[in-house]
Amino acid sequence: MLPEWLAAAGTKPLPGVFHHFEGLLRDWGYAAVGGVLFGENIGLPLPGETILVAAALYAGTGRLNIWLVAIIAFITSVGGACVGYVVGDKGGRPLLERYGKFVFVTPDRLDRLERFFQRRGALIVVVGRFIEGARQLMGIVAGVSEMTFKRFLVFTTLGAALWTAFWAGLGYFAGDHVEAISHYATYVAIAVGVLFVGWLGWRIWHRRHIKRTA
Repeated sequence: MLPEWLAAAGTKPLPGVFHHFEGLLRDWGYAAVGGVLFGENIGLPLPGETILVAAALYAGTGRLNIWLVAIIAFITSVGGACVGYVVGDKGGRPLLERYGKFVFVTPDRLDRLERFFQRRGALIVVVGRFIEGARQLMGIVAGVSEMTFKRFLVFTTLGAALWTAFWAGLGYFAGDHVEAISHYATYVAIAVGVLFVGWLGWRIWHRRHIKRTA
């Protein structure tokens, strides 16, 4: 059963920034959702969260099916991340050293990230999916750090399922309030990302401090 606001939505334009994706969704539908999310998870700087929420809103007006939106988002997110993993695995460190400067990944930061990834890779793959910027690079870094593909697949699948359920559910049920709610959700995600990066920095510093005093 549709939420009340959806039943009356009809062809009402999508609210706020999501309106900009309405033409793309009208012309390409599920292919737009899948294409953007697949490309984002390979490593391209595309607006995955925004188009997923827009598609969920669009589904709420009856013009798409929310279950198909969620399934396609989930499959293409996992698929794109796996392609990213292969790119990182085959291209290796030289790939990130060459192009990482465009996303502020320096060789020193890459060294620290690889070491931490080898110890806490599962946590990074799941939590990182909710962090803008980290989500796009997750598969590539996992491949570069030589995390086993089987392990990566398990945790990127878990992360994609949680991420898709959260943003698709938000868009579908929030209705006209989605823009304000998504702002708060984004702030929460940013806060979680900052705390996560802070914790990561502390762990690295702590280990170095122990080595120096040992």
